[in-house]
Amino acid sequence: MPTSPALLDPQARKVLDLGRQAHEPPFETGTPEQARRAYNSGFLGLQGEREPVASVCEQIIAGPGGPLNLRVYRGQGAAAADAPALLYLHGGGWVIGNLDSHDEICRWYANIAACVVVSPDYRLAPEHKFPAAVEDCRAVLSFMRDMSGGLGINASRIAVAGDSAGGNLAAVLALLARNDKCPPTAQLLFYPNTDAAQTAESYRRFAEGFGLTAATMAWFRDHYVRDAADINDWRVSPLKANSLAGSAPAFVAIAGHDILADEGGAYARRL
Repeated sequence: MPTSPALLDPQARKVLDLGRQAHEPPFETGTPEQARRAYNSGFLGLQGEREPVASVCEQIIAGPGGPLNLRVYRGQGAAAADAPALLYLHGGGWVIGNLDSHDEICRWYANIAACVVVSPDYRLAPEHKFPAAVEDCRAVLSFMRDMSGGLGINASRIAVAGDSAGGNLAAVLALLARNDKCPPTAQLLFYPNTDAAQTAESYRRFAEGFGLTAATMAWFRDHYVRDAADINDWRVSPLKANSLAGSAPAFVAIAGHDILADEGGAYARRL
């Protein structure tokens, strides 16, 4: 049964009200480029002043599909060498989002954990469908290990994290890298989408009125996958992996009124 947004915390309702006041059409009614412009305008407008960090620099590495842009944050209090690191993968349904949309949260993590945060501008769909984003994220993790000395980080103390589609990519990366010489030390998954079938009960309970709608999520997925067979590939739907054994210790946060709640909870229970 659908749930009413009236049950939300007042602060959460305020955020939804701000979104409605922008009068932007749903992403699925336009093109990906239109969705990106609307997202950048609305999301960046909600961010406050940039939190100071010890340093921020841009880097370009050779990615699987060409040059890959990274933003590297060194948090206040982070060691100059051998610091712990976090690979943060932005959300946005694999279609929207960029280095600027998640700049604020990367700065916060760098400072709160006194670590180095690396944020990649991985390739987006539909211009670059699955597995492009996965391949880019894998390449960045390898770069962080191989160039740990130059980055001033400890290759054996790298965690992976992400929100929504970024949480999906972080979960997949933790599985792909579980047998590496230096696997991720932890995975932080914030309301991750883990099952592209999108059949969980939360898709019906929170289909509309809670920000991310079921229709928008289907639009994101259909731009990301190459065909219906990809939906059952565990690199798209990590919940469908035969085994999660050996994946990094995890922190999984889900939102109570969110279409992704059930699949995120199911993934946490399997871990």
